[in-house]
Amino acid sequence: ARASSAAAAGRVWADEEKGAHNGTARRQVTYDGRSLMLDGARRMLFSGDIHYPRSTPEMWPRLIESAREGGLDVIQTYVFWNVHEPIQGQYNFEGRYDLVKFIREIHAQGLYVSLRVGPFVEAEWKYGGLPFWLRGVPNITFRCNNEPYKDENLYYPQGGPIIISQIENEYKLVQAAFHSRGPPYVRWAAAMAVNLQTGIPWMMCKQDDAPDPIINTCNGLICGETFHGPNSPNKPALWTENWTSRYPLYGHDPRFRSPADIAFAVALFIARKKGSFVSYYMYHGGTNFGRFASSYVTTSYYDGAPLDEYGKELHAAVKQSEEPLLSGAYSNYSFGEQQEGHVFKTESNCVAFLLAPKSISILSSCRRVVFETAKINAQHGLRTAQVVQYLNNVDSWKVFKEPIPLAINNSTHIGNRLFEHLSTTKDETDYLWYLTRYDYRSNGDTQLVLNVESQAHVLHAYINNDYIGSVHGSHDGPRNIVLKTPIMLRKGQNSISLLSVMVGSPDSGAYMERRIFGVRKVSIQQGHQKSHSLNNELWKHQVGLSGEMNNIYTREGSSRAQWTAINKSMHLPLIWYKTTFDTPWGSDPVTLNLSSMGKGEAWINGESIGRYWASFKNPSGQPSQSLYHIPQYFLKPRENTLVLMEEMGGDPLQISVNTMSVTRVYSSVNELSTPSLLSRRKHPAVRLRCQQGKHITDIEFASYGNPVEDCRSSSRSCLGSCHAETTEFVVKDACLGRRKCAIPVRPAKFGGDP
Repeated sequence: ARASSAAAAGRVWADEEKGAHNGTARRQVTYDGRSLMLDGARRMLFSGDIHYPRSTPEMWPRLIESAREGGLDVIQTYVFWNVHEPIQGQYNFEGRYDLVKFIREIHAQGLYVSLRVGPFVEAEWKYGGLPFWLRGVPNITFRCNNEPYKDENLYYPQGGPIIISQIENEYKLVQAAFHSRGPPYVRWAAAMAVNLQTGIPWMMCKQDDAPDPIINTCNGLICGETFHGPNSPNKPALWTENWTSRYPLYGHDPRFRSPADIAFAVALFIARKKGSFVSYYMYHGGTNFGRFASSYVTTSYYDGAPLDEYGKELHAAVKQSEEPLLSGAYSNYSFGEQQEGHVFKTESNCVAFLLAPKSISILSSCRRVVFETAKINAQHGLRTAQVVQYLNNVDSWKVFKEPIPLAINNSTHIGNRLFEHLSTTKDETDYLWYLTRYDYRSNGDTQLVLNVESQAHVLHAYINNDYIGSVHGSHDGPRNIVLKTPIMLRKGQNSISLLSVMVGSPDSGAYMERRIFGVRKVSIQQGHQKSHSLNNELWKHQVGLSGEMNNIYTREGSSRAQWTAINKSMHLPLIWYKTTFDTPWGSDPVTLNLSSMGKGEAWINGESIGRYWASFKNPSGQPSQSLYHIPQYFLKPRENTLVLMEEMGGDPLQISVNTMSVTRVYSSVNELSTPSLLSRRKHPAVRLRCQQGKHITDIEFASYGNPVEDCRSSSRSCLGSCHAETTEFVVKDACLGRRKCAIPVRPAKFGGDP
């Protein structure tokens, strides 16, 4: 089908012949200054990001179903070029990289797709989604060809679910660094996208100068305040990333947003900016399997977003007033310094948003409150890990000691200089050995000090096979890490082995291809003498670890390795560990608790579940991530093989296999709260609900009166000065043995007003 675009109204449509050929009515996606329009009808759309490579195909149906149940209309995802073309000209659309299957599953469940094709995506993904081989392409011109997707008839005019696409990603943040070449690139990317003739609108996020007909969109925490608005009155206000938390980093405490904060931000965007599209980033974060996380980003991605329960109420409140929001006349009012009103009104309908400093009320028909962002009645679930098995049987563990290479070993990377890390490894491994020899001529008992400067993320140093020290950086720290440590040398030849380690490659910023990593300076100082630089000595470089090159984490590779009993190998660096465990019974997600380990990578039956770094504690003194998800697809019923590459030293006997589930839930409601739009009850009610297949077995606390809020994590009593003694009996009678229950907040239910 041919496609056409008109800059003034952003109108795109499929050729009439397409519809005539297959006997269906013409399907089209257009937009105006109020919203995206499907087949001529304006639509208020709520979206959630789910990235297909961060989960497995077996998980996709349930994740999409959960999003649909939460009131979403759209699933948004990036297209990750480097998983689809890891080697130039060799393509991979299998397994969790089967983008077409993912989109078809979304379509089958009645949702739309927002496809962010990049080619640069950032996404806390290594190299921002660009394949590393691009660094070797002379005079590179970034391109993105959509032909495979067009052939699958996945775009809306073809009968598919894709209603909008994004080209580039937050380019404005780096545009100034490219000086005069920046604006032409924006125009070129926009023209390339439009010329693909997909028949749907295109957008650019954080790109105020997006040329027509490209829609400029907002990313951020509170776009109702930060977004300057569309750059044309004919374009709608779209929020492509409503950050549900901040992406987690090693060495950082987790940072979550409350449901009330997220709801306030959504309502503010709709009220102030006439917003008509909001996408939660992320709805399901998932797992950075293998080595795909970018620099210092944890393996678990955007875990714990509080969206499952809260969204239904907000989305229903907005959707019931879709007509005045998208077609009504808009007016706003000030009620003092900190209160304001926003009204959308047609001849037959009206909706108002009343803004206070910490809450927004949505008034249906401009009279009846149907939602208050500060009084979200959604249930809060506490997800906990249930230990199924400790892997503490010392006899079940085997070890393989990673050999320390010496400078006399063969190497293909030799020179009188220190090689750059990523260009040497081609980003096929985190590890690069720097190897040289040093001829020490004793000069009395002077103190010897080794100085190493590196622009990698971690550095380990060995002299004559003996470990002498390590140093690591952090996400927000200086680029240079420096190891300065006393050493002892023997007279004559000494081997120096430096292991440079990357914890993910960069994912953002200008001129990524020019960045330098790895060891930059090496010197030895004797007493107060001038330090002796080794930078121009003969250096040999070994790419990767021996265990990696021999794939000892796979069944075949493991059989060739010389595994031995664990003995005294615990807490030592550069040790491979291997054991087996059985899969826990049931359908709950399975995790490994690796908090007793140091740093490395873990494999289950040959599949990498990602990097771990438990020894890098956050300010609270805890690992930034302790639990590592194992998809059911990776597991066998019995005898699962776990292999760990432990880089710094840890205790594998403290590792546990766990199942994850919501075992405790909490809900509260006020008698002045708005009754749920999703219920036929005319009074507010407290609601409790278990996961599928579970039921309520106990009521730990219940109080009708004025119970203390947020006392669950403290030792103080939750009871207030007013409490109905019958509360616990009433709640148990209504809830025990059931999957879900609801108790209306009415005095008569509890024997009168306490």
